[in-house]
Amino acid sequence: MGGGLKLGGMKSGGLDAGGLDPVLGRIGSLEVRLATTKREIRRAQRLRYRIFYNEMSAVPNAACMLAQRDMDDYDPICDHLLVLDHDAPRKPFRAHKPRVVGTYRLLRQEVANRYFGFYTASEFNVQPVIDANPELNFLELGRSCVMKPYRNKRTVELLWHGIWTYVLHHRIDVMFGCASLEGVDPAKLALPLSFLHHFARAPEEWNVKALPERFVSMDLQAKESIDAKAALHSLPPLIKGYLRLGGTIGEGAVVDRQFGTTDVLVMLPVKAINPRYIGHFGATANRHAA
Repeated sequence: MGGGLKLGGMKSGGLDAGGLDPVLGRIGSLEVRLATTKREIRRAQRLRYRIFYNEMSAVPNAACMLAQRDMDDYDPICDHLLVLDHDAPRKPFRAHKPRVVGTYRLLRQEVANRYFGFYTASEFNVQPVIDANPELNFLELGRSCVMKPYRNKRTVELLWHGIWTYVLHHRIDVMFGCASLEGVDPAKLALPLSFLHHFARAPEEWNVKALPERFVSMDLQAKESIDAKAALHSLPPLIKGYLRLGGTIGEGAVVDRQFGTTDVLVMLPVKAINPRYIGHFGATANRHAA
C-alpha cells in the first residue's frame, strides 16, 4: 500500500512508548529499541528502501523514490522496532551514531481501530477472526527487514526479544501479519506454497483467507509429492522462524506486484508459542534485558 508520510495531527505509536522503556535489550554491540523520534522512523524507512527497492524488486512510487524512503500512511501510527549496531564504522567528518541494521513495524489493535484498520486487511480478510475473539488483543507485525551482513541468528534473536518484551508489556494475545516469498509467479513458488498449505495451515478458528478478488490458490502440488526437506529449504528465514515459534498460515496467497512478492498470512497466538522459546527469552523477557 503506497502513499506519502502524513503526520497531520496523528500521534505516532513510535513516538509514544506507552510507558515502555524504549531500550528493550542488547547482545554485544547490537541494541534493540523502539524509535522515539521522527528522525529514527526516517532511518528505518531508509533501511526498508535499500532492502525492498534496491536489493529486491519493489517498485517505488514517486514520493518514495524522491525521498529514498519506503513510507506509507501507516508509518505515523505504528511503533517501529529498531536494531542498532553501536560498533558500526564511523563515516568521515560525521559524528558517530549507531547504524540501523534491522527493523520491524508494529501496529496494535487499539491504534488500528482509532485510525484506518490493519494494513493486512488490504490483502487478507482478518476481521472475522478478530470479531470472533473480542476478548483478545491483536498485534500486526510487518515491514520486517535486516541488512544483509546482519542476517544471522543473533540479530533475529534480538528482534524477537524486542517483540516479546513489547507483547508482554501491551498484553498482546495474538500476533499476525503478511510474510513474503520473493517473486510474483505462484507457479514458480509451487513447492513452498504447497508445503505451507498442506503442512502449516491454520486451524479453522485462526484461518484467515485472502480477499476473494486477490486470492491465489496455494494448493499447487499434491501433499504426497512434496519433498518436505526441499520445501523448508526454499522458505524465507522469516517464515521458517514463524513456523518454529508455532505460527500457522492462512488460506490463499496474494501477489503484491509493487513489492515483487507473493504474500501469505501468518497467525501466531501467544498461547501457541513453543514453550522452549518462552523459556529461552524468559517469561518476563529478561534474557537480553538492557
